[in-house]
Amino acid sequence: SIPVGKDSLSMKTAWSEGSDKKQVVAPVSLIVTAFARVNDASATITPQLLSAGTPAETELLLIDLGEGKNRLGASALAQVYGQVGDVAPDVNNAAKIRGFFSSVRALSRQKKILAYHDRSDGGLFVTLAEMIFAAHAGVTIYLDALTYSEREADVDNYDATAASRKLGESDAVLAALFNEELGAVIQILKSDRSAVMQTLRDAGLGACSHVIGHLNDSDDLRIVRAAKPLFVEKRIDLQRAWSETSHLIQALRDNPLTAKEEFDRILDPADPGLNAKLTFDPADNIAASFIGLRAKPKIAILREQGVNGQLEMAHAFTKAGFAAIDVHMSDIIAGRISLSDFKGFAACGGFSYGDVLGAGEGWAKSILFNERARQEFERFFQREDSFALGVCNGCQMMSNLHEIIPGAENWPHFERNKSEQYEARTVLLEIRESTSILFAGMAGSRIPVATAHGEGQAVFRDQAQQDAIRWQCAAQFVDNHGRATEQFPANPNGSPLGMTAFTTPDGRFTIMMPHPERVALAANLSWRPSEWKDESPWMRVFRNARAWVN
Repeated sequence: SIPVGKDSLSMKTAWSEGSDKKQVVAPVSLIVTAFARVNDASATITPQLLSAGTPAETELLLIDLGEGKNRLGASALAQVYGQVGDVAPDVNNAAKIRGFFSSVRALSRQKKILAYHDRSDGGLFVTLAEMIFAAHAGVTIYLDALTYSEREADVDNYDATAASRKLGESDAVLAALFNEELGAVIQILKSDRSAVMQTLRDAGLGACSHVIGHLNDSDDLRIVRAAKPLFVEKRIDLQRAWSETSHLIQALRDNPLTAKEEFDRILDPADPGLNAKLTFDPADNIAASFIGLRAKPKIAILREQGVNGQLEMAHAFTKAGFAAIDVHMSDIIAGRISLSDFKGFAACGGFSYGDVLGAGEGWAKSILFNERARQEFERFFQREDSFALGVCNGCQMMSNLHEIIPGAENWPHFERNKSEQYEARTVLLEIRESTSILFAGMAGSRIPVATAHGEGQAVFRDQAQQDAIRWQCAAQFVDNHGRATEQFPANPNGSPLGMTAFTTPDGRFTIMMPHPERVALAANLSWRPSEWKDESPWMRVFRNARAWVN
């Protein structure tokens, strides 16, 4: 069993159908029976098709471990027509699976696979659709090598009724597109075809590996057989159909307005997807000269009951040259640890008090209503050589301490996300020009970042407070075009003008909803530019802190 937090398996889903109130309570445990170590997460290959010049410069190749049998039993296609079928896909040659694994791993290590997707539920058609959705690109597929209407169907381990007849064209096309036999589609450079095919032949897969198509510039899924188009559909229309069921469920479960915003986002044909723009060189380690120093400034990695982000935070500050010390609120309340011993503290994310007391408010009250703790924090904030970072629940907690933080009187209160749900996503954050010492030299940069919160919507007392804080806003959510946004899901919590990070006039204290510490390494990002190899640009936040201390 693997222990998990409130943000995963212990949450229930509730909705209404008319006057009926319904709910599904999630299981409270997860049993994992096997796992494997990943030595290099940056080597991951994904279903996102990559553009390498003109569309014809890359090719799509199907590795068909079903060896042309195209069995449709128990497939999604059969179920759509209320059937089960007689013969389901099976493993006919276990050695080919081993050859498949070894050859794909070898090609991946040689950087000869640009994209990869297993033949998913729904078969080749769905596999290709999901690949073009991920890439916002179109593909042209040729079925000639995969259909067998002109010869006897392979009857070995096949439906007995097929043995006595020849497949018609429509039967062959449906079987090729919707069987769920083992296999995968890979994208390769056309110039690498000979080398890739030789590797597959050496693994005994030559006869079941077929070049089936390439990207096109018309943003559609185009299926061709015998030089005639059998199916042509715009990627946007297919993606809307693919997403419709999820959208309808989301509209019942969540705020229907944000559900519609997410669904309508597909309609933008010019959506460039996640992207990045940097105004600084992430390889420029401005804290490098301090890292080797024997006396390292101490930073308190502060947590409370339910907080779970302390290890990532400690890792990022340690890499930047700090001595990170685990500090629990009980240590401060009991007097075992004093903040006077630290240059800074980082209040971490998680679910303090299970969030049942409101967004970070329980944590804040444990400070405000405890004489020893309040004095510790007041003295810390009054010093001129101290700094603090609050992330997620730590952000919410610090916002509730605004009365004892100089210059924080206009910080907002954080309340339930506009979607009415916990949101864990990768979104784009643009760094604004501000006094924050943590974002020094980063203004104008647009960087993907992880978010994970249920109560991150910045709420202000009135318009005057919102107008006053705009000059202390250090970062905003932006859409894929780089525009500050309140639209979901680019803005996962609905904060006005996308504002999601705030600082004080002297820049020493900064709060933010997103999690830079969780993506300090490039491999931690679910999407990143290919040139980001080791550390992500978010390491600059922690290095800025280290440079400021000196």
